[in-house]
Amino acid sequence: MIQHDITIQKPHSKNSIWLIALFMLIAAVGLLYVKWWPYYNKSLLAASTHSIGPSILGDLSDVTFSWHAALDYTLVYFNSVWKAAILGILLGSLLQVLLPTQWLLRLLGKTSFGSTAIAGMAAVPGMMCTCCAAPVAVGLRKKQVSVGAALAFWIGNPMINPATLIFMGFVLSWKFTLLRLLMGLILTFGVSYFANKLVKNPQAVEVEQMIAEIRPEGHFFGRWLKSLGTMILYIVPAYVISVLLLGLGRVWLFPQLSVSASNSLMAIILFAITGMLFVIPTAAEIPIIQTFMSLGLGGGPAAALLVTLPAVSLPSLIMVAKSFPRKVIFFVMTSVVVVGIVSGLIGMMLF
Repeated sequence: MIQHDITIQKPHSKNSIWLIALFMLIAAVGLLYVKWWPYYNKSLLAASTHSIGPSILGDLSDVTFSWHAALDYTLVYFNSVWKAAILGILLGSLLQVLLPTQWLLRLLGKTSFGSTAIAGMAAVPGMMCTCCAAPVAVGLRKKQVSVGAALAFWIGNPMINPATLIFMGFVLSWKFTLLRLLMGLILTFGVSYFANKLVKNPQAVEVEQMIAEIRPEGHFFGRWLKSLGTMILYIVPAYVISVLLLGLGRVWLFPQLSVSASNSLMAIILFAITGMLFVIPTAAEIPIIQTFMSLGLGGGPAAALLVTLPAVSLPSLIMVAKSFPRKVIFFVMTSVVVVGIVSGLIGMMLF
C-alpha cells in the first residue's frame, strides 16, 4: 500500500488566504475585461434599441447543407466566445493549484443543499456561457467538490446570468425574463441538488474530518502548466469539432415550420431537444428568439428555446463528461429538456 506524504494544514492559514485572494483577483480582472464591462455597454444598447444584435444563426431561410455554412457558424461562434473560453480554461486550471482543497471541500464538498446553493450563487458574477463555464466545473470536480455544487456552478453561469436577464427585459419582455429566471433557479438549485442522489458513494458527508491533504509535488508553475496542458488537450479538440458538427446540422436542428405547427406541442418538444444540444454564446438566445418570433414562431417553442439554448449544449456536455457519472449527465440532459417543455407549455398560455 502506497504511503502518501501528507501534511496537516490550517484551513485559514496566511498562505491559504493569499492563494484564495490571488485567485479571486485574477478572476475579477478577467471577468471585468471579458464580461462585466462589455455587458454594461451592451445593456445600454439593449435599452436604447431593444436589440443586442443579429441572430448568430444567420439567414434562417437558407436551408443549404454545406461544410462552408458549418465553418462560417464555427468562425462566428468562436469569434464571440474566444476570450471567455480562454478565461474559463485559465480559471479552471488555476483553481486546481491555487485554491486549497480543504477550503473548497468545507464550502462545496457536501451533498447538502447548502453547498449547492453556495456554488449556484458563486456562478452569478461569472455570467459565462455553458461551454466557457465547463472548464471551471471540471476543475471543481478535480478538487473533489460535490456533484451538486459543481453542477450548480456550471448551470448557474448561463441560466441566472443577471446581464442576460437585463437584456431580455429590454429586448423581449418582462414575462420572458421572469419565466427564464424561474426555470433558471429550478435548474441551478433544484436539478443540481437532486443530482447528488444519483451518486452511489457521494462525497464524504463529514467533510470536517478531511483535514489532511496530499502535499503538492513540484513547483507551483510546473503543476499549473501540467493542469493547463491537460485541460487544453482534453477540452479544445472536442470543443472545436462538436461546434463544427452542430454548425453543419443547423439546417436540420432549426427547421422552418408551417403556420399550424409554429406553436404546437411537437414544435415545443423539437425545440426543447434542439436547444439542449445546440451551442451558442452568452445571451445569443435573445436575438435568436427575437428573429424566430418575427418570422411567426409561437410563444411556446420560443419559451422552450429560452431555457434550453443557454442551459447546456453538446460541446459542454462532452467537456464535462469525464468529470461526472454518466447517469448524472443523462439526468441533466433529460431535466433540461423537461424543464424546457414545461416552459414551452407556459409560453403557449402567456405569449
